[in-house]
Amino acid sequence: MTDKVLFVDDEENILHSIKRELRKRFEIHTAGSGAEALDVLKNQGPFAVIVSDMRMPVMDGIQLLAAVKDQYPDTIRMMLTGNADQETAIEAVNKGQIFRFLNKPCPTPTLVMAIVLALRQYRLVTAERELLDKTLKGSITVLSEVLSLASPIAFSSGLRIKNVVVEIAKKLELRNIWQIEIAALMSQIGCITIPPDTLNKLYAGQELNDSEETMYRDHPQIGSKLLEKIPRLETVAAIISHQLLPYEAFANFPDLKEEVSLGAQILKIATDFDSFLHRDWKRSEVLNHFQNEPAEYNPKLVKILAGIKLTPENERIIAVEIRDLTAGMIVEQDIMSLNDVLIAPKGQEVTWSLIKGLKNFSQQVGIKEPILVKVKQ
Repeated sequence: MTDKVLFVDDEENILHSIKRELRKRFEIHTAGSGAEALDVLKNQGPFAVIVSDMRMPVMDGIQLLAAVKDQYPDTIRMMLTGNADQETAIEAVNKGQIFRFLNKPCPTPTLVMAIVLALRQYRLVTAERELLDKTLKGSITVLSEVLSLASPIAFSSGLRIKNVVVEIAKKLELRNIWQIEIAALMSQIGCITIPPDTLNKLYAGQELNDSEETMYRDHPQIGSKLLEKIPRLETVAAIISHQLLPYEAFANFPDLKEEVSLGAQILKIATDFDSFLHRDWKRSEVLNHFQNEPAEYNPKLVKILAGIKLTPENERIIAVEIRDLTAGMIVEQDIMSLNDVLIAPKGQEVTWSLIKGLKNFSQQVGIKEPILVKVKQ
């Protein structure tokens, strides 16, 4: 897809001139006001570059580019104006983090070179984001799958709650959704220090003694310390460290970044939602419980969760043998070994690594079959 460039100016003849001169070099779009520009960005984006005039009615160029910086941070911002006084330039750079400040009239070669450099900068930014998405997140996903095979009770919940936290984050239009997604996958990594018997009690919803409760309450800090030294995962580590806090407790952390506090609140509600469902609570019962605990759960997030459709209508439950399992199925009933060891809990997505592990385990110990799974019709 060709990277798009948006020019914003309240003088229509200038926009026509720019489009005529540059249309053979770039994919040019235009807007006659700040409000129109934001509408174009929302409905026709993403845009690689936006070039705005300074003096426009209602919303000037500084206000527009500041809004673009907040709403579309990857879009490279430039200002083209005939009002190039030093104070205006300083304010534009500080508020909108301008990539280039160009004077009117701007020679076409100069404008072309500025756009080329801006497009190059945009590709660098998006390439880094793609690296994060495909490499870092992919590595974390593999690690989570491996850990879930080694300790299904401790680590499989991360795989299950990932879709819930992502859906909530999308509804909130959060920018760095990858952070909350990785936080979900790694949310239980600190549980590696908790004995299996204690984890079994947690999974069954049994009451923990004081020592066990302390171990469980410590796991977010342990997980955070394991992750905080990994480059780019500082925010993820902070989200994980605060995941057990009740909603009202965040009032005691006024300096905590919003992406951390909100991320931790999302993680808590998703984790507890998953936990209650696996104790055979109905969805409506869980949501009612959350609504009755406004000090524990963010009411705004509870409302969002209630409106999210998590189970597709075209799913059905079938019984299969291990040899018939395929990636993408959802475990509907705990998969147990013949000696009653939990191999994969209800709700876990079947992956190729889980299938391989189940086949190997079946040959050595044996697994109770058939296995109940959800499949799309």
